[in-house]
Amino acid sequence: MNTIKKMTINNHPTVKQYHKKKENMKGSEVRPIDTQWLQNLCLHAGADDVGFISINRNELGDQRKEILDLFPEAKTLISFVCKMNREPLRSTARSIANTEFHHVVDDVTHIGHEIVKELEKQGIKALNPPAGFPMEQESTGKTWVISHKPIAVAAGLGQIGIHRNVIHPKFGNFILLGTILTNAEMTSESHPIDYNPCLECKLCVAACPVGAIGADGHFNFSACYTHNYREFSGGFTDWVEKITNSKNSKAYRDKVNDVETASMWQSLSFGASYKAAYCLSVCPAGEDVIGEFLDDRKAFLKEVVKPLQDKNEMVYVVPNSDAEDYVKKRFPHKQVRPVSNGLRSKSIRSFLQVLPHMFQRNQAKDLAATYHFTFTGEEKAQATVIIKNKTLTVEKGHVGDADFQITADSQTWIRLMAKETGILAAVMSGKIRTKGQLKLFKAFSKCFPS
Repeated sequence: MNTIKKMTINNHPTVKQYHKKKENMKGSEVRPIDTQWLQNLCLHAGADDVGFISINRNELGDQRKEILDLFPEAKTLISFVCKMNREPLRSTARSIANTEFHHVVDDVTHIGHEIVKELEKQGIKALNPPAGFPMEQESTGKTWVISHKPIAVAAGLGQIGIHRNVIHPKFGNFILLGTILTNAEMTSESHPIDYNPCLECKLCVAACPVGAIGADGHFNFSACYTHNYREFSGGFTDWVEKITNSKNSKAYRDKVNDVETASMWQSLSFGASYKAAYCLSVCPAGEDVIGEFLDDRKAFLKEVVKPLQDKNEMVYVVPNSDAEDYVKKRFPHKQVRPVSNGLRSKSIRSFLQVLPHMFQRNQAKDLAATYHFTFTGEEKAQATVIIKNKTLTVEKGHVGDADFQITADSQTWIRLMAKETGILAAVMSGKIRTKGQLKLFKAFSKCFPS
């Protein structure tokens, strides 16, 4: 009968083998990883292009904390791209476009996994955050764990176009991004390209169904999020609340038609679907893409841009927003669908961070005022909001002379923004106090419809 010899951790074979290996490696120099070797590894794994940047690069200054919070040992970031097929993304049948998105997101995840697996074999620590959803749901107002776009730009994989997407010099904006964090140092690193592939042709401006992309470079985050991401987190929250607030099936169908219910089922079953992404579809930038645009611009407009413009579809907008006005004027044949975008701040910090993204500049065209906020209670803070010339500025502390002052218990203010309490009740209880002409408060609220 065989017996297993009792042992301590010090004489365990695995432990002894480790110490022997460590002893043999004494005195060996720890060298940076050869950049060419790593590039070949990434391309062999399936990436279409790749770049490498140090965590200490200036371009990552505002990203560094979130990167190190995610992976404290990070020294080098690997940024890579995977190409998407163009024609599926250009289809007016958005199920075809979304299948392409989902397929390539899976590719990015798989390729990142394979690269990390090979690095781990070499004794290098590495991790690959997701290319897209699933993402974090925290109180900071930021749902992604790492910002792929600025990393890709710093790694020389393109520049941001006026549609706020990365445009690769060869593949155009028909790409998805992946990032890998490692504790290794490299023999060399990449640098940003010295020009922007964006042609500023404004086709993305012309195709966007909600006017999110301004010809002057302005971007309306709220308009894009409300429509394009209708079946993601915010729209899903709004849909659930429509269900819970309906007394019966008829009341529900009065709020949500059968097509919308089927579309939400599709997203829940097979992956959340983008409603538009037309800015990607029509972009002619990039060496592989630009030919058909330059060779026959009229044909490009007719075959690529116009079908998306002419499509009869529901367009989701926040009531009384710039997007609602834009759709009614620019695309009267499309069906305006007023909804809540489900965006709700869970803290004063996130409220102040999100304000610029929710700002509707055309609703503020006649407003010029400075607002001082003083938040008390659980989350104390002071802030200044300046609205002037259709622009918004948010400053810490009280800056300048206020035209209107708001002092609010922080939790009451968050509940007010979430429509869980009314302004009258909050004022009557003394939880919110104001000083100044009330018309300025009404004008402020008009700039942030929800």
